[in-house]
Amino acid sequence: MRIRPVGAHALLLDCDDPDQVQAWRAELWRRRESGELSAIEIVPAAATVLLDGVPDAAATAALIAGWSPRPVTTTAAVDPVEVPTVYDGEDLPVVAGHWAMTVPEVVDRLRRTEFRVAFCGFAPGFAYLTGLPAELAVPRLATPRPRVPAGSVALAGPYAGIYPTASPGGWLLVGRTDLVLFDVHADPPARLTPGTRVRLVSREREE
Repeated sequence: MRIRPVGAHALLLDCDDPDQVQAWRAELWRRRESGELSAIEIVPAAATVLLDGVPDAAATAALIAGWSPRPVTTTAAVDPVEVPTVYDGEDLPVVAGHWAMTVPEVVDRLRRTEFRVAFCGFAPGFAYLTGLPAELAVPRLATPRPRVPAGSVALAGPYAGIYPTASPGGWLLVGRTDLVLFDVHADPPARLTPGTRVRLVSREREE
């Protein structure tokens, strides 16, 4: 892990892989809650963790350099968030082709996978979900759709994701959910936050 200053009051931690990102994200949140770290924002991404609003960037960097994050564990006291999903996405046959599976096998694999929110971005409440092995990564569409409906469950690269609002998008659509993922009046506004475990449980399609 490498620490780089970003202006006078922010630091960027460059990590080697997503597991290291999650380990450092959890460690920094724990240290902040215990009062050992002062930072306004701790923001994980695909290969970095940003600390914003640190009072002394150089002193904070020296402090972090002496820490070792705890290993990421697969158990947690909080149950996974269950996202009721209708698996009727129009790109299911495309995903099945990439995975060399039948459509029912793709659905079964998604249902059995426990995902974890790695980071959020693209749109408010959009969570990038990890949990699928690297060999099941899929390409984005060559031409993005001008409008993807809110609640669409989709895959791109190594990630799964759920569109919180209608927007353009190039991910492969595998299903949909009615679960509200972003509400400005909720605390926190985003239903899925970094570190949250997620299961895409089946919901029967309504006729």
